[in-house]
Amino acid sequence: MPAAHLIDGSLYVFRAWHALPDSLRDEDGEPVNAVHGFARFLCELLERTQPTHVAVAFDAALTCSFRNAIYPAYKANRALPPPALERQFVRCRELLQALGVPVLVDHAYEADDLIGSALWSLRAHGHGAVIVSADKDFGQLLGPHDEQWDFARGLRWGAAGVHARLGVHPHQVADYLALCGDAVDNIPGVPGIGARTAAALLAHFGSLDALLDRLAEVPTLPLRGAAACAARLAEHAEAALLYRRLTRIALDAPVPAEADALRRRQGDEERLQALCAQLRLGPHSRARLEWLAGVVPAAAC
Repeated sequence: MPAAHLIDGSLYVFRAWHALPDSLRDEDGEPVNAVHGFARFLCELLERTQPTHVAVAFDAALTCSFRNAIYPAYKANRALPPPALERQFVRCRELLQALGVPVLVDHAYEADDLIGSALWSLRAHGHGAVIVSADKDFGQLLGPHDEQWDFARGLRWGAAGVHARLGVHPHQVADYLALCGDAVDNIPGVPGIGARTAAALLAHFGSLDALLDRLAEVPTLPLRGAAACAARLAEHAEAALLYRRLTRIALDAPVPAEADALRRRQGDEERLQALCAQLRLGPHSRARLEWLAGVVPAAAC
C-alpha cells in the first residue's frame, strides 16, 4: 500500500511566520506571510511526492489538551500565538480544504497525537507513513515501514535512524524524554539525568518500568555518579511516570478510522480562487495550487 504523508502543519506555519516579512498583506490589509510561506512549502511537498493519502495536523489544544489537565505546567513556557498568526492558521486550514487535502485538528489532542492516531489507523489498513516533521517526539511512532522527513533539511530516517539520533529505540523514546526531560514542552525530567545517562539506563534496563523496579542495580552500573543517580530516581520515580504520560504520543485521538478518509480529493475551484484572490497570491503560486487541486491541466502551469 502507498505510504501516507502525515504533516506537522503547525511547525511549518510557525517557520513561515518567522521566515517571511509581515509586509505581505491580504486584501483587508492583514498580514499573510505565514500563509504564503506555508503555501510554498505545501506546493513543493505535494509536487515532489504526489501522495494518494495525506493529512495535515494542527495544534488547537495549546492550553486545554489532556496533558494540561494532568500537568498544568505543560508548555507553560510557550507564549500563545498572537492574533495575527491565529488568523493565518485559520487561512492555512481553509487553503488545505480548498485543495482537497484532509485536515486534522482537535481541542483535546495535539498534532502529535492526531498524527500518531492516524498512523496507527493507517497501519491497520496496510499503509506505511512518512511523518513530515523535525520533531524528535515522532521517533516513538516509527515502525519498519515508516519514515520521518525533516523537509527543510532534506533529511529522512526510519526506525533505525532514531537510535542513531537519540541513542534509544523507537519504543523507548517516551521513556527517554521522561527521564532527561524536554525543555521545549516544559517537561523537567529527573534532576541530574541528561540525555546520555537516560540512553545508557534504557540500554541496560530496556524500559522506565524495569528501571524503577530494579533501582538497586543502578549503583553497580559503570555510570559516573551512579549511586547519586539511583537516589534521584528513587526520589522522583512518581514524577518520571507522570512525565511519561506527557511524552507518550496518544494513539486514541479522534481521527477517521478508514484509510480512504485521508485520500486526496478533487479541490474546490471556486473556493480556491476566492482564497487566492483574498490572500493576494501571485499568478505562479495560483497556477501551482490550481494544478495540485486538480482544477486545471498540468500543461496550463
